[in-house]
Amino acid sequence: MAFSSGGGKGAMADINVTPLIDVMLVLLIIFIVTAPIATYPIDVNLPQRVINPPPQLKDPPPPVDLRINADNTVYWNNAPVAMDDLQKMMIDAVNVDPTNQPELRIDANPDSEYETMTRVMAQAKNAGMVKINFLQQD
Repeated sequence: MAFSSGGGKGAMADINVTPLIDVMLVLLIIFIVTAPIATYPIDVNLPQRVINPPPQLKDPPPPVDLRINADNTVYWNNAPVAMDDLQKMMIDAVNVDPTNQPELRIDANPDSEYETMTRVMAQAKNAGMVKINFLQQD
């Protein structure tokens, strides 16, 4: 209908869309092939459902409260701690009873630096701590 002069006697001004569809299909194939290459898997250890949990024979040790203030000062049970001594303290807490570790409760101020939190988490992982929880400030 666009720009035709009736009866097919005049010039036809319709756009030939066949090459555009071909280009679109080629681009679609390229995106389908390259999209899986851009993704990479991340291993996450998710907790598994336990039908019959084993009975707890031991009382859990008291939790360790770790607080990170806005000025990036780290407190271990309300006592200031240097970052260099933190991993040793974590290792000592784990070595008391490796099968019954204390829970590490981290309370980070939202204004603290991300680097401080990552250093604390790396030190906890290197110390072998497995019970780590994050507290939400009200």
